[in-house]
Amino acid sequence: MPQLADKYICSGCHACYNICPKNCIIMEKDSEGFLYPRIDEQNCIHCGRCSNICPVLHKYNGNPKGYAYACINKNEEIRMKSSSGGVFNLIAEWTIERGGIVFGAAFDKQLNVKHIGVESKKDLYKLRGSKYLQSRIGDAYKAAEQYLKQGRIVLFTGTPCQISGLKAYLGRSYDNLIMQDLICHGVPSPDIWQKYLAYQEKVHGCRVDRESLPAFRLKDKSWKRYSVSFNLLNDTEYRETLDRDLFMRAFLSNVCLRPSCYRCHSKSLERESDITLADFWGVGSIMPEMFDDKGTSLVFINSETGKKLFGEISGDMIFKETDIDRAAGCNTASFKPCAEPKKRGWFMENVTADNFEQCVKRCARKSPVSRVKNKIKRIIKGMCT
Repeated sequence: MPQLADKYICSGCHACYNICPKNCIIMEKDSEGFLYPRIDEQNCIHCGRCSNICPVLHKYNGNPKGYAYACINKNEEIRMKSSSGGVFNLIAEWTIERGGIVFGAAFDKQLNVKHIGVESKKDLYKLRGSKYLQSRIGDAYKAAEQYLKQGRIVLFTGTPCQISGLKAYLGRSYDNLIMQDLICHGVPSPDIWQKYLAYQEKVHGCRVDRESLPAFRLKDKSWKRYSVSFNLLNDTEYRETLDRDLFMRAFLSNVCLRPSCYRCHSKSLERESDITLADFWGVGSIMPEMFDDKGTSLVFINSETGKKLFGEISGDMIFKETDIDRAAGCNTASFKPCAEPKKRGWFMENVTADNFEQCVKRCARKSPVSRVKNKIKRIIKGMCT
């Protein structure tokens, strides 16, 4: 029987699921809500393709360390609808204008996240914005391959491990493929998200509207202190800042991430993608002229494909080159996995919709605002002694 990656390093990238010639790999949810591959032994022909292309078992080389830019989309409306500087929309529009297709993460009717393909500019809103959940790849690699073989431009966006999965699955390069990843903090369990929604419905006494899309990064008041927002069926909106929203507190405290995120194999400045997008945290100190608290993108150019693409869209951006090591120093998730909290196991085992708030308060770090207040108190106390 072929050997798959150990559960604690498997990223759930779906490469093995897509490569199996007999469709005998099933992605099953474990008790924490994460998907893992299981081989149907009765139908397996022992070809070994699944284990041979696993990007965790066989590390693929990334591109040499590239260049970094601070970028802002000149279209202020699109920028404000985006998580950071609105660069993704420029890349996606460029692709669609040339008859291409864009793959990315989108909410479904149950507010879970899955990868879909978009061929129209009017549908790009489905892919725009951060979604702090692990996206189900499904058959997206197979679909992307079919479009590539037809000669169409394919922009495939995802987490670094999903880009690794795509490259492993394809097994060859395509001139018409653009791979764009992001600087990933880690992926929370979709089940934790559903428990959070159920908790909110209990608190508000009303169902969450599944027809309207939630926003994890609403920044009309502040980019640095963004808000989570979703609609309820009683025509009201829930909105709370990242330091007060319970899901964001759990996510940013690392207590609900996939086990492989704590030992991520994709953390590196030598990235497998052509271009990397992220929030440019620290831009205010590195280049204050590119900061206005409305969102600035950090862009890594990792390949010649990425370089050419950047040149194509640069006329629609305000941009300035920066030192990649200095920028990464303010965005350590680009090269360093987060630590696994001691309370993670307890949280994942015990959290429910009924006790969601209590579990978060017990296991999550204090909010950023609380930590700053406590630091100021310690400083003042030190000055007074």
